[in-house]
Amino acid sequence: MTNEELFAKTTVNTWKLAIERLDKMLSPLSDEELQTRVAPERNRIFYLLGHLTAVHDRLFPMLGLGERLHPELDDDFLANPDGKSPDRVSAGDLRRAWSEVNQKLTAAFEALPPADWLKKHEAVSEEDFAKEPHRNRLAVLQSRTLHAGFHAGQIVLTSKRQEE
Repeated sequence: MTNEELFAKTTVNTWKLAIERLDKMLSPLSDEELQTRVAPERNRIFYLLGHLTAVHDRLFPMLGLGERLHPELDDDFLANPDGKSPDRVSAGDLRRAWSEVNQKLTAAFEALPPADWLKKHEAVSEEDFAKEPHRNRLAVLQSRTLHAGFHAGQIVLTSKRQEE
């Protein structure tokens, strides 16, 4: 296995682990439990689910993997804070979008040739990439995996708070 193959496989496997952990946390929650705030005056789990779905959906064009599946989520979960407007998407629809986006992303990640992970992503110019080659697709996936893990930590703390 080449270093490129090893780095790509490790990063994709870490992504898959993060998504699996989130799935295990979210799937047993009822629609009502999704309305739980991670802390007083903070985001609801429902909002975090929508936020992560929208952020992950943006990976398709950013990594050159195709068009977005759910750009309609941006206004509610990226452009505005939680609670700014009534929920316009049901919990069931949000769960389906989460699954669809992550399943298709994971399949695309697994199909991407290892050398392609070290190519530039679409949000960096050729000029900037020449100066900073670490601004590649692999770095984006690592960043988004960390982001998912951060929010997973918030959700875990919510469940621990409810147990007390």
